[in-house]
Amino acid sequence: MNIAKNMEIIFVAATVLAAATSFATAAAPAAPAAKVAVSSAKMQVVTVTAKRLTAAEKAVL
Repeated sequence: MNIAKNMEIIFVAATVLAAATSFATAAAPAAPAAKVAVSSAKMQVVTVTAKRLTAAEKAVL
């Protein structure tokens, strides 16, 4: 078996193995605690108030 000819297959196999290992060892997030924190927090609202420019003011800009 010539390794130089099969380098792409070796790389793909190593990548798949590394990805599978990282997913298998990843810790699960604490979903219930996060939902409680989000639901009890009040949503922030930003209100922007400004006057509209007239055609003459737009032309100056």
